[in-house]
Amino acid sequence: MSELRFTDLLCKWRVRGGLVSAILAIIFARPTVCSLIGGAGIAAIGITIRIWACGYLRKEKELTTSGPYRFTRNPLYLGSLILGISTVVACNSWWVFAIFTANFLIFYPVVIRAEKERMSQFFPEEYREYSKKVPLFFPSLKPKFPRNPINSFSWTFYKQNRENRALIGTAIFYICLIIKMIVF
Repeated sequence: MSELRFTDLLCKWRVRGGLVSAILAIIFARPTVCSLIGGAGIAAIGITIRIWACGYLRKEKELTTSGPYRFTRNPLYLGSLILGISTVVACNSWWVFAIFTANFLIFYPVVIRAEKERMSQFFPEEYREYSKKVPLFFPSLKPKFPRNPINSFSWTFYKQNRENRALIGTAIFYICLIIKMIVF
């Protein structure tokens, strides 16, 4: 299998892999009230970052450099990392830590690289300049790209990007953990 096919396969299976990981996390979870509260607090940060990012994202129509994209080129994936950490905290399980770590390390480096290549193809000059200033993943503390007064947060873009699925999925996950804590 060529590298391109393998990359496409991993990109395609990233969400499905996350679903399998979430099911395994629920199975191996040993939630407590404290772990759920701590995990939910961290999840709120991850979801907020993802909402913020999706409200600026105009997929493949323009290079998004506003909002959180001024601090990192991949705020959605950063939000996913934070959601993963929240899962580990909420589940209170070393097995879940291992599952999350494997999932993240298998999928996200490949997905981030593919995204970088795609943006380079769609917006060659703009992306080259943008990537010189803004970190690939871990954000800078100060914005590294100038504010674009034309682009502002839009709930319409948030809805178009279907980010509500992450919010709903997170809520369902925490409901399952609460049920597991109470029943088992």
